[in-house]
Amino acid sequence: MITKNRVIIIGAAGRDFHNFNVVYRNDRNTEVVAFTAAQIPDIAGRKYPASLAGKLYPKGIAIEDEKDLEKLIKKYKADECVFSYSDVSHETLMHIGSRVLASGAKFSLLGAEKTMIKSKKPVIAVLAVRTGCGKSQTTRRVVEILKSFGKKVVAVRHPMPYGDLEKQKVQRFAKLEDLTKHKCTIEEMEEYEPHIASGNVIYSGVDYEAILREAEKEADVVVWDGGNNDTSFYKPDLTIVVADPLRAGHEMKYHPGETNFRIADVIVINKIDSAKKEDIKIIEENAKKVNPKAQIIKAESTITVDKPSLIKGKKVLCIEDGPTLTHGEMKIGAATVAAKRNKAKLLVDPRKYASGKIKETFEHYPNIGVLLPAMGYGKEQMKDLEKTINKVDCDAVIVGTPIDLGRFINIKKPYTRVQYDLSIEASSELKKIIKKVL
Repeated sequence: MITKNRVIIIGAAGRDFHNFNVVYRNDRNTEVVAFTAAQIPDIAGRKYPASLAGKLYPKGIAIEDEKDLEKLIKKYKADECVFSYSDVSHETLMHIGSRVLASGAKFSLLGAEKTMIKSKKPVIAVLAVRTGCGKSQTTRRVVEILKSFGKKVVAVRHPMPYGDLEKQKVQRFAKLEDLTKHKCTIEEMEEYEPHIASGNVIYSGVDYEAILREAEKEADVVVWDGGNNDTSFYKPDLTIVVADPLRAGHEMKYHPGETNFRIADVIVINKIDSAKKEDIKIIEENAKKVNPKAQIIKAESTITVDKPSLIKGKKVLCIEDGPTLTHGEMKIGAATVAAKRNKAKLLVDPRKYASGKIKETFEHYPNIGVLLPAMGYGKEQMKDLEKTINKVDCDAVIVGTPIDLGRFINIKKPYTRVQYDLSIEASSELKKIIKKVL
C-alpha cells in the first residue's frame, strides 16, 4: 500500500484553493486533510466542497482556524504544512514555519511557476510587492492600452471566495447587476466595479483552470489582476509589478512580494507625487541589486475629488480601502491625501465610535490610526461600518474606496468621493512596452 503524504494547506480563502486545485486535487500520493484560514474574518468553519475537491474527496475538506494549527497537526496526523497565502512579512512567515516544525511536521512553499496555468492567449500579469500599491489602477490602464490596440481584453481577478464556494466556481462580471447576482461583498465590488464602469469584462471565482478556459473564449489577451502581493495564477508573457515608495524597503521584506519584485519585467514605482525622493531611491537601488533587467517606470497616482468644498476647513472622516489598512499596514490612503491637499481642518479619529465588527478590526489591527477601513466581508460587517460612519462626529466624510459606498451604505453625512488613476506619463511608457510584447 502507498503511504499518503498528509498535508494541511495554510491559507486565506484564495491561493490555498488554487494550490490544491492545480497540485493536489488529483494526486493519489497526497491527502489534503485540512485547510486553515487567516486574514479574512469568518471564513473558517466551512468546507471546501466535494464538487470542487474532486473524486478523491467525496466528503470535501474542512477549513479550520489557523490559530489552532498545532492542534490540527496533531488531530489530522499531518506530515506537511504548505503555506499558501500572501502579504506576510518574512518574519511572520517563519514564525508560522517554526510552529509547524515544532509540531513535528514539514513546512514548505510551492514554487510560483509550479502553480501557474498556461494560457492559449497572451497573458499580462499585474502584481505588487504589497497590498495597496496601486495594482487596480495599473490593471485598468493596461486594459485601456490593449483596447486602444483593438484587442478584446478580459481581466481575471485573484480570488475572493468568501461566500458559497460551489456557486463561486466561475464568476463573470460585465454589468453592475452581476455584482448583485453574485452577492458580492464590499471587497469584491471594490475590485470588480471599476472594471465594469470602464466597459471591461472581469472573471473571478475558485477554479482558475475553468475560469481561464471561459475567458479565452472571448479574449485576444488575458490580463491577470493580482490580489494582495500574490504571484500570478497564469503563466505571463509580461509581468508588471507595482512598488510603493510610501513603504520603501517592503519589496524585500514581504512574501511573496519579494518574489514578484525579483521576477518582474517592469517595475512601476507608484505614488511618486506623495513620496520622498530618498524612498523612491531605495526601491531603485533594490531593483538594481536583485532584478537589474527590469524596466523601471515612475508613476504618479493622480487623485480627483468630486466635491472638494466639503473638505476645506472641515473636520473630516477618511474612509480607506480595508485590506490596504489591515494586512497592508498602510497609514495613508487616497482619502487622506485628498484631505491634506484640500486643507481639511482635522482628521477625526473613528476608533471611539467603532461598532461591532469594526471595533474588532481596530482591536486586531491597533496601528490603523485615525483612518476608517471600509471593511465589508459580510452583511454584519457592512451594517457595523454604516453604524460607525454615522456615529462619528464630523462635518463630512471622504470616501477613498474604488466604489461609491453610498450605494450600499446609508451615509447620513455629506460625503465626497476620491478617485485615483495612473498618471498619463507612466501610461505612455507602459504603452510602448506592451506594444513590443504584442
